[in-house]
Formats: sequence, C-alpha cells, structure tokens
Amino acid sequence: MAARFKLSRRGVGKLLRSPMVKAEMERRAQAVMATAVALSPVGGPGDPHAGRYKASWSPDSTARGGRRRDRATATVRNTAPYARWVEYGTERVRAHHVLLRAARSGGG
Repeated sequence: MAARFKLSRRGVGKLLRSPMVKAEMERRAQAVMATAVALSPVGGPGDPHAGRYKASWSPDSTARGGRRRDRATATVRNTAPYARWVEYGTERVRAHHVLLRAARSGGG
C-alpha cells in the first residue's frame, strides 16, 4: 500500500512562523552581517566618517514577514546615511556591493 500525504496549509503556516524557523533566519542574518562587516570599506586618512559604515550593520527579524506576512524572516541593513552609495556606487566612486556579496555567501 502506497503512503499518502495530505498537505495542511494551516500546519505549513505554523511551521513557517515557528520559533525554530525564526531562529534559523536569525542565525543566517547574523552570518550575512558578519560577512558584510568583514567586507565593509573603512575609509582613508582624510575621511571624517572612517569606520561609520562598518559599524552601522544591524540584523532584524520577525515571525510575520514576507509579502503575505505569513512567515519568519530576517533582514540585514546598514543605517549609515550613505550606505546606498557604497553599495551601488556613484559616477565617481565604484560600487562595492557589500551586502550583495555578503548575501551571496548564503549565511550558511
């Protein structure tokens, strides 16, 4: 006799919001953040904000994230006011893609 499986959407929803999944998302966010900190540029001798970008990384997590607010998620962000230009670059400064490279590491 073949085994049968019936999907319980409610059960899958509980799993996706469970403390176990949230803890894993937080662990991965910490790993991505550690990689981002290691890759962060610090600035040169004339930089008035040397090290600010590197010190501005922070993780955040929630059990109600995602597009439908139905799963645990974790986010890594940089709160430095110029973080966007470090990541994507400008016409005068090359893009560093710190968060992109850190996320590609997978946090695993």
